Amino acid sequence: MYFSINDYYATYNRKEWQAFQSDDLEMIAIDKLASLVSIQDRLTQTDVREIYGPLLHYIEADFQHTMQYSMAKQKFFSMGEVDPFAYRKVPFIIGISGSVAVGKSTTARLLHQLLSETFPRRKVDLITTDGFLYPNEVLEQRGMLHRKGFPESYDMPLLLEFMTHIKTQTSPFSVPTYSHLSYDIVKGQYQIINNPDILIVEGINVLQLPSNQQIYVSDFFDFSIYIDADQELIHQWFINRFLVHLQMAKKDPSNYYHQMSDMSKEEAIAYADNVWLTINLPNLIQHIKPTRSRADVVLHKSVNHYIDQIHVRKY
Repeated sequence: MYFSINDYYATYNRKEWQAFQSDDLEMIAIDKLASLVSIQDRLTQTDVREIYGPLLHYIEADFQHTMQYSMAKQKFFSMGEVDPFAYRKVPFIIGISGSVAVGKSTTARLLHQLLSETFPRRKVDLITTDGFLYPNEVLEQRGMLHRKGFPESYDMPLLLEFMTHIKTQTSPFSVPTYSHLSYDIVKGQYQIINNPDILIVEGINVLQLPSNQQIYVSDFFDFSIYIDADQELIHQWFINRFLVHLQMAKKDPSNYYHQMSDMSKEEAIAYADNVWLTINLPNLIQHIKPTRSRADVVLHKSVNHYIDQIHVRKY
């Protein structure tokens, strides 16, 4: 039986969504907004106020509910004698998913900034699952470089180990670092995640359900967001972003795209089209878009990355 998104989500336009902004939660204007925006994405103070203000309020309500439940659970298993000051903090994890070039990173960075500035006493961290991709050398050895970005190209055992550690331990965990300039894992470089109050996990694979896993990344999420758009728009955004990458790489031999920067515009578009049709589109259709229904909130974008609809899970 076919179900539309409206069967299990309540849908709001921007004007309707704005009405949910809380007067009790003061919105902080973000300085240097451009530094948070990914290549070929867009973000304005109007977006921050109309979209992310109410979203921040909604996340805060979920955060408070989750913390209360966690404390009640610990109290139950300690026979009601738990000391509030000895309460073990369990990080609140937010997952952000969606296609390549749809603007996941912009949303993740903005939420990180908003949460950090609105709640300065909370420690807020952000990681991307790109750090859990196998190094290019490993992918080449396994004949999987052309499958980069697909579920099998990620070190899922390590990612699940990380998620388990964050939820159950208080010691630091070293996350591999990925460079979009070299298009590879950076050897010997790590991001240290040390017992945050809130952790944002951004990546195309965070809501996926690999068939060979008994536990899924999404099992660790307290709140999840999917960035959505029509695939024709995402296709164009991907091509535009690729052209910008080539332009930026012309004078930088260390940049992965430098080797392709002498392409004509027609050659570059043809190359990007092939990547889209053979890698990104199949991955979107087979592995990413089907996970949309697992998100708590779906932000739908129209032309020029304009968020025109907000879908909120009914249950």
